[in-house]
Amino acid sequence: MKQADNIKVWQQGNTYCLYDSNAIIEFSPEMLNPQYWQAKHAVTGSAQGRGTTWFVCYVSSTKPEQHWVLRHYYRGGLIGEMVKDSYWFSSQKNTRAAREFDLLAYMQGLKLPAPKPIAYKVVKHGLFYQADLLSIRIEQAQDLVAILSKKEIPPVLWQKIGATIRRFHNNNIYHHDLNAHNILINEQEQVFLIDFDRGEIRDASQKNWQQGNMERLQRSFNKELNQLDNFHFTDDNWQFLLEGYLGAI
Repeated sequence: MKQADNIKVWQQGNTYCLYDSNAIIEFSPEMLNPQYWQAKHAVTGSAQGRGTTWFVCYVSSTKPEQHWVLRHYYRGGLIGEMVKDSYWFSSQKNTRAAREFDLLAYMQGLKLPAPKPIAYKVVKHGLFYQADLLSIRIEQAQDLVAILSKKEIPPVLWQKIGATIRRFHNNNIYHHDLNAHNILINEQEQVFLIDFDRGEIRDASQKNWQQGNMERLQRSFNKELNQLDNFHFTDDNWQFLLEGYLGAI
């Protein structure tokens, strides 16, 4: 992927950063640390997953305030209990942060409803690295699990969710962890996909990955249904989602 002119590099010692100079006037690698925003009283919220995701507000003298998401990369599964947030370093371009940043930027060019990347940081420690990512926050949006825990949604919105996923698949975008938490819906009922860690552009001739994405999503709905007391999801809802998915070309 060709790097745009507004994407700049900051590098010092074992720390490597990439950032969007159109978004950030004066860049500092400290912007990829939650303590930086806490000291400025600029943390607007947080969410818990494998680690804490921070919502922050960036204010400069020449731009309107911007609302961003700061996420540290954590491992999942059994290995995550031992290693937590360190990854084997092979090259800068193959770090988790670099690959997600590039993919998000690519999807922005396709006008897909996904977060715009702002910056990332990779800190190398010998043969390993740790990483962080800043991206634009989807305003006035909730994840689908939070919404379905409160109320039912109409068939037309289920169809819109399916059609949105199909847009990504039609552009050969593979989402490694497509689940109900990674689908956001804003107050205008626009649908977004988030968290493209380990996502990638897949070969169009290999169609089985698309089916795998959809099966993973269905499993995530059933998991929430089994775990939450009031989760508004039925087989009919899934069929409406599939109608939207299959009907979008």
